[in-house]
Amino acid sequence: MRRELVWVKNAGFQGWTCSQCAWLFNPLDALDGNTIEEMKQNYERQRAQTFASHYCQEHPKPKNPKAQ
Repeated sequence: MRRELVWVKNAGFQGWTCSQCAWLFNPLDALDGNTIEEMKQNYERQRAQTFASHYCQEHPKPKNPKAQ
């Protein structure tokens, strides 16, 4: 299956995750930019780069004991 960025909002987390593993996007630094638009573009660029470079094998989803 192809992995995709997914927006998740629940009691423990709100943000971007991978559809195939437990990877979560955590911005590395404060957002740079002289305008809101520049800050938004920098955030999206950082998100895209870290998503593209992550390895799903390094972020396995927790096993659900109820599913067994």
